[in-house]
Amino acid sequence: MTTQVDFEVHYTSLHDEETRLNSTLRGRFELARMQHLLGSYLPEPPAEVADIGGGPGAHACWLQERGYSVELLDPVERHVEQATAAGLSAVQGDARRLPWENGQFDAALLAGPIYHLTEAADRRLALREAIRVVRPGGFLAVVAINRAANLIGSTIANTLLKRQGVVTDILETGYSPDNERMAQTTYHTTTQLRTELTNAGLRSVTIHGLTGPGGWLTVALDRYFGEIELPDFLCEPVPMETALECSRLADRHPELTPSSSLLFAVGQCV
Repeated sequence: MTTQVDFEVHYTSLHDEETRLNSTLRGRFELARMQHLLGSYLPEPPAEVADIGGGPGAHACWLQERGYSVELLDPVERHVEQATAAGLSAVQGDARRLPWENGQFDAALLAGPIYHLTEAADRRLALREAIRVVRPGGFLAVVAINRAANLIGSTIANTLLKRQGVVTDILETGYSPDNERMAQTTYHTTTQLRTELTNAGLRSVTIHGLTGPGGWLTVALDRYFGEIELPDFLCEPVPMETALECSRLADRHPELTPSSSLLFAVGQCV
């Protein structure tokens, strides 16, 4: 797993996770897609949900507002403080050693541990722990980062030639020690992700493109416009609606799943 110093520095000094999903078009798009996919699988409230690696609580707040009982765990002290301040039940801890009882939850979300645990053995531990705390028949949702994300994103930003070594490492192995974008991060293929979840004991594993191909429109607009007002020809239709419709269309075609920068996998616990 990421060393504590690297992880804390990234999420405390270099990256503001609390604002990420609200401050950019890309973040708002990801949040909307996450809520859509979670809503497709969640049992009715007031089911109990574990948000493992839940950061400052963006997803947990949404779940709690809908009537779910949510427990959040995150390794970063700052995130736990932010989640607590937002009115969530939050504890600092490790996804590989969960503090909860067997079968305590109806569902669990791992929206961070699977890509921040760079060793396969650590990911297996985290998955087995998550399965342990979910009742039989409940579901586990996992977010992973696609190996192709750096290749496509760097091409859109025209930084591929500068980052070619990092991109090549990630495409070939799923990890680069020189990756300057995120602290200790591993990247999955869809086949690798399905295999890891199935081997951990999940059944009926389904993988969706969390952001899908539509997400790349939001990446490009954030990259080249940011805070600048969009030109008229990009304002109508509303780019968010175009991106959402693109990814909704792609949801009907599983062969398009690898076009997504983020992967959303769900399986049933036994």
